[in-house]
Amino acid sequence: MNATSKRQGTVAQEPAAARTAPRSAGITGSAARDIFKNRDFRLLWTGEGISLLGDQFYLIALPWLVLQLTGNAFAMGTVLALAAIPRALFMLLGGALTDRFSPRVLMLGSNLGRLALVATLATLTLTGVVELWMLYAFALLFGLADAFFFPAQSAMVPRLVGNDHLQTGNAIIQGTAQLSMFVGPALAGTLIAVLDGGSGAAAFHDVRGIGIAFALDAASFLASVVALSLMRLSRGDAIAGAAKAQSVLSSIGEGLSAMWKDHVLRYYFLLIAAANFLITGPFSVGIPVLAHTRYSGGAAAFGIILSTYGAGSLAGVLLAGSTCRPPERRFPALMLGLTAFMGVSLVLLGVMPAITPAAIVAAAMGMAQGYVVIQFITWLQRRTPERMLGRTMSLLMFAVVGLAPVSSTVAGALIQISATAVLMGAGVLMVIVIAVGSLSPSVWRLGTETRQDDEVLSAGQMVEPQLQQVA
Repeated sequence: MNATSKRQGTVAQEPAAARTAPRSAGITGSAARDIFKNRDFRLLWTGEGISLLGDQFYLIALPWLVLQLTGNAFAMGTVLALAAIPRALFMLLGGALTDRFSPRVLMLGSNLGRLALVATLATLTLTGVVELWMLYAFALLFGLADAFFFPAQSAMVPRLVGNDHLQTGNAIIQGTAQLSMFVGPALAGTLIAVLDGGSGAAAFHDVRGIGIAFALDAASFLASVVALSLMRLSRGDAIAGAAKAQSVLSSIGEGLSAMWKDHVLRYYFLLIAAANFLITGPFSVGIPVLAHTRYSGGAAAFGIILSTYGAGSLAGVLLAGSTCRPPERRFPALMLGLTAFMGVSLVLLGVMPAITPAAIVAAAMGMAQGYVVIQFITWLQRRTPERMLGRTMSLLMFAVVGLAPVSSTVAGALIQISATAVLMGAGVLMVIVIAVGSLSPSVWRLGTETRQDDEVLSAGQMVEPQLQQVA
C-alpha cells in the first residue's frame, strides 16, 4: 500500500515486491541535497543527532557509576541486563504500535519518558544519594522506554525518503550516530576523569562528573523532543490504517509469521541473534573492566576505546553509503566475512596489553560493523512492505537485543574469573557460528531484494497455533 506524501521532497514508498530499482550509488552530493530539502528529515537528523551525542555520555556514565559504587563487574552486568529485559520483551509491541500509529508519536513519547528518567538520575547522582537499587529500577524503566523508540526510529527514514535515496538516508542517520560514538565517549570519559579525580581505580569519593554527564544526556533528549514536535507528519496515515484494522496481538503474529515463512530472513535473524549474544555482553562488560584494571587512565581509557570503535563505525558507514551495493553473488559472502571478522577482533581485544593496539582493533571492528549495518538495513527495508516496516524492524531489533540480558549477565559473571578468556571465547564462538550458518543455502540468497517464498500472510490467514505462540 502506498502512502501519499504531505511534504515536498518526500517520496512514497512502493511495496517490497515492486522495489527492484538498480543498486543505489550511495551518498552523492545531489542525493544528500535532495534529502536535506525535506524539512521533516532535517528535523529528525538534527534532533536525533543531538540526542545520540548525549547518549554517549550516558553510556559511559552508567557503567562507570556502578563500578564506582560497587567495584563489581557482575553488578554492572546485571544493571545492563535489567535495562535489556523490558527492551526485549516489549520490542515487538513497539513495532506493532509503530505500524498502527505514526512513528513520530512513539519516538516522542519514548524520549519524554527517558528525559524524565535521566534528569532524575542526574539529580540523585549530583546530590550524592544514589544507590545501587535505584540503578536497578532506573534500568528497568529506561529499557521499557527504549523498546518503543527503536522500532519507530528504524521505520521513520523509509517513510521520509524515497527508495532511490534510502541507502543515502540510512547512511546519513547512521553516520551521525557513529560520529557521536567517536566524539562523545572521549568527551564523557575526560569529563568524568577530570571532575571525579582521575582513575577509576580510586575509591568512590566524587561523582560530580558522572552526574553532569547524565544531565547533559537529559538536555539532549529535550532537544530531540522539540525537533520531533516541530515535524508535520500526521498522527496516522494510510499505512497505519491497515494495521489499525487488526488487534495488536494479530498484528504481532502477522509480522512473526511473515518473517518465519521467509527462509532468508529466518536464517539471518537467527544468525544476528547468535552473533549479538556473543558480542553484546563481552564487549559492554569486558571493555570497561579492562579499562578499569589493565589500562592506565580509567574512564578516559574506556572513552578512548569506545571513541575509536565509533570512528571505525563511521568510516564503515561512509564507505557503505558512498559505494554501490556489492553484486548479488558476492553480497552474502561479504556480510558473513565481515561479521566473522568482528569475532576475530573480539579475540584480539582480549589479549591487547596496551590502550593503543586495543584502540586500533576497536576501530577495525567498528568499521566492519558500520558497513554491515548500512548494507543489511537498507536491503531489509527494501524487501519489506511499508505497512509492515515497524514490525519487521522490531523483529530485527529483537534479534539484536533479545538475548542481551542473558549475554550481559553471563559475561558479568564469567569476567569475574577472567576478562581475557571471556572476550577470546566469545570471539571464537562467533566465528564458529558464522561458519556453521554459512552451510545453509538460504543464507546465500541474502542479495535478493524480492521474496522467493510465500507472500506475507494477511491477518485473516493467521492460524490459531501461531497466535497462541505469540501470546
